[in-house]
Amino acid sequence: MNFAYRSDIGQQREENEDYVGVFKNKAGVQFAIVADGIGGHQGGDVASEMAVSHMGYRFENTTFDQPTAAVKWLAAEVQDENQHIIEKAREFSDLNGMGTTMVAALIFNDEFLMANIGDSRGYLFRDGKLQQLTEDHSLVNELVKRGEISAEQARQHPQKNIITRTLGISPDADIDTNLYHMQPDDQLLLCSDGLTNMVTDDQLTTVLQSSDQTATEKCETLIKLANTAGGADNITALIVVVDGEVASK
Repeated sequence: MNFAYRSDIGQQREENEDYVGVFKNKAGVQFAIVADGIGGHQGGDVASEMAVSHMGYRFENTTFDQPTAAVKWLAAEVQDENQHIIEKAREFSDLNGMGTTMVAALIFNDEFLMANIGDSRGYLFRDGKLQQLTEDHSLVNELVKRGEISAEQARQHPQKNIITRTLGISPDADIDTNLYHMQPDDQLLLCSDGLTNMVTDDQLTTVLQSSDQTATEKCETLIKLANTAGGADNITALIVVVDGEVASK
């Protein structure tokens, strides 16, 4: 298993409020996570770092090796961290209103769990095809599902930054989790919306299917594409490459 990630401030922001990390627990399960802070000068960078560093640290001390246990752990962790972020925002007035999105992948022997809250996304690239595995928790996605706007209109919609679920801000923090079988040569892409708002699915596919770039180089290429398109937000890309045979229990 090969992990690589890059994060960039973009072209129009003063701070990078994205945070990213990869962790391993005592049973060898790996946990990759990308968080995109909300709140601007009101602490988005604090919220995203809290989510990644706190959950990553606690994950490293777990011993589970089965997805069912991971789902329960993740649901409880998200609720706990949500409360921590809310309490921190109450404690410091300049952090009022802070929150963060989150997308994560937990990698087992021959399966992976994809989880998200907010509009940071998780994709699977398999056999030359790109598939979005997560659903955006956003106002524009609700409009798309109701047929009121098209997916293309959603990319340019003036309210595309309105998130309907986050870590922090609200007492409710429900995370979506889905389990998938893993195959040799699969690639997972976890990213903030600073990438997907700037780079098309066709461009993502072209980069991921490249055979002459390492995972790190692919992350760098994706960030360059987003910045070339305007870099309107912070940009984070994390790629997981399944090398060779997939172990099974």
